[in-house]
Amino acid sequence: MAPTGDDHYHPKDAIHAGLYHGMVFGGGGLLFAAVKNSLAKTNVGPWTTFTRNGGIIATFAAVGGAFEFTRLASANLREKEDYVNDGIGGFVAGAVLGLKTGRIPRIIGYGAATAVVLAAYEFTGGTLKGFLNRPEVDEYERKEMLRMRRRRPIEETIAEIGEGRGIRPPGYEERRRERLKEKYGIIVDPVSADPDAA
Repeated sequence: MAPTGDDHYHPKDAIHAGLYHGMVFGGGGLLFAAVKNSLAKTNVGPWTTFTRNGGIIATFAAVGGAFEFTRLASANLREKEDYVNDGIGGFVAGAVLGLKTGRIPRIIGYGAATAVVLAAYEFTGGTLKGFLNRPEVDEYERKEMLRMRRRRPIEETIAEIGEGRGIRPPGYEERRRERLKEKYGIIVDPVSADPDAA
C-alpha cells in the first residue's frame, strides 16, 4: 500500500474483515455454484445448488475469509503493511484451497503458488499497470517524461520513411521540382494563388 505520510501503523479488525470477505467470496461461490447447477445435464431443482454444489460455496468462503483474516492479522503482528502480508495470506488461502485434495504436497504447493502470485501482485503496486505507476508521481509529468524520452528528431523519421504522402519537410517543393525535371523533363513553375503576388 502507498505510504500515508503517517508512519505509525493503525491496527485493523482482522476478525470482522475475515468474516466480511468470507461472506463476499461465499456470495461469489454461490453464484458459481448456481451457474454450475443451471448447466447440469439432468433435470435438477434449485436446492441442488446447496446440496450438490455446496462444497464450492464453502471453499470460496473459506479461501476469501482465510486470506483476509491472515493478511490483516499478519499486518497487525508485524505493524507494517507490505507485500509480505499478502504472501502470508496467500499461502494460507492456497493451503485452504488445497485441503480439498487431502494431500500435503498439493496443500503446500497450492499455498506457495498463491503466495507468490499475490505477493508479486502487491509488490508491483497492487495493480495490473505495474510498479512504475506510483501514486507519488504525477501522471501528466510521467507521460510527458515518457514522450520526451521516446521522441525522435524529424530528420531521422524522414530518413526512414521518406518524403511525400503528406510529409513535407523544409525544402520539399524545390527537391520535388528537381526530381520531376530530372526524371520526366517537366519544369514546374510555382504559381501563387494570391492575386496580389507579383
